[in-house]
Amino acid sequence: MGNAQSPSKDPRFLTACRAFTEKEIEDLKRLHRILAHQSQCNAQFISGYVFVAIYERGTPDEIEEFIYQLLDVTGDGIVNRSDLEAVLSGVYDAVFSQINAEDGLHWQLWRKNFIAIFVDAATFSKKVEGYAESGMSFEEYKRWCSHVPSVRKFLGSLMMTPDPASTSNLGAFVCGISSIEAFVVGSALEIDQPSERYIATEANKTINHAARPGFQVPHLLHSENKTADFPLLRREYAWHIGGALPLHELDEWKLLYHSAVHGLSFNTFLGNISNEEVPTVLIIKDKEGYIYGGYASQPWEKHGDFYGDMKCFLFQLFPVASIYRPTGANANLQWVMCGEFTSENIPNGLGFGGRANHFGLFLSASFDQGHTMACTTFGSPELSKSHKIIPEVIECWGVVSKEGQLGNFENLKGTALERFKEDRNLLNLMGIAANSSE
Repeated sequence: MGNAQSPSKDPRFLTACRAFTEKEIEDLKRLHRILAHQSQCNAQFISGYVFVAIYERGTPDEIEEFIYQLLDVTGDGIVNRSDLEAVLSGVYDAVFSQINAEDGLHWQLWRKNFIAIFVDAATFSKKVEGYAESGMSFEEYKRWCSHVPSVRKFLGSLMMTPDPASTSNLGAFVCGISSIEAFVVGSALEIDQPSERYIATEANKTINHAARPGFQVPHLLHSENKTADFPLLRREYAWHIGGALPLHELDEWKLLYHSAVHGLSFNTFLGNISNEEVPTVLIIKDKEGYIYGGYASQPWEKHGDFYGDMKCFLFQLFPVASIYRPTGANANLQWVMCGEFTSENIPNGLGFGGRANHFGLFLSASFDQGHTMACTTFGSPELSKSHKIIPEVIECWGVVSKEGQLGNFENLKGTALERFKEDRNLLNLMGIAANSSE
């Protein structure tokens, strides 16, 4: 975020000023001088009020450019791995430091793991004269954000003002600026001065994080005792997955199936999740240690062909964190097949994307094997180390929505005629469809 030129000489300053009264600008200048002095940065940062104004009134490209500049915490004009690690360290502390306090020393290990899986999702190919290390270009930043939407939401939320109904305009702007400066200063420096620690603390107190995008972590409900290996879904993973979901689906996630608890049974899996009828998050850890899965927006139930909607997506959790949304190339989102009728073109099991026997992600009905392959449905690569997988752990979580998903699913399931149509599709696939009309 380095920018040594005077704010009054920056062409963006005049644009930003239009969002404030003269008194507000003077107050904000004073706040910025205090923050710059306390962070020992000699006012080298682009002013926080410029960020807030651009975020509220800027074009999408201007917004992305400013968020991109947030990542350059050292102000040297290049975003490299160390910058990204510093930013992600700040993200982790802001989102997880309090809720993970109960984990004792384990949270430090997860903090390191969290930073690594998100940094490894980024590409650094930008060559800058005078630097041995390559940096992240603006295009690479945008591509990274598309794969880690939770991080993008968090960074964007730093420039959002709190609820205007409960805060004065100036107070709201100050809150937004405080969160920007405190976060960036905290990422770039070791906060050990009382005044700096006070700024960060007050920013956290003033802002209702639970209501800000990028801060929500679903509450994970399960009956078994939590251990280092159970459940597979960590809060950090849930936060990553939740970045691709609307706010009302980030309240509670309920464990519906775990292979170590319920056994490797496809029928048990389908029975457990059919009792809830909510969107689900399927997670697999394979024998190679890779962790990945998919979000199913519609119930897992027998269909004669692919079904689902564009809310579905695939994701990777370890050793890299990435989300792959539908590209629109086709409508092959979800697949479920079980029963007596099976063939090479109708594999028994469940899957996401691709085509029969060439899915983006597939689990056989025996739950003891499957595959992942690159697919155009989600624009995803192989999620696993090798395309053939042997599951070690399988989990499925129900997304309990505040808006009541049960009523929505009654509409999704369709009419009785549509249900008969699904069976007819199955017969068509087998080449023995009846000649009766619908």
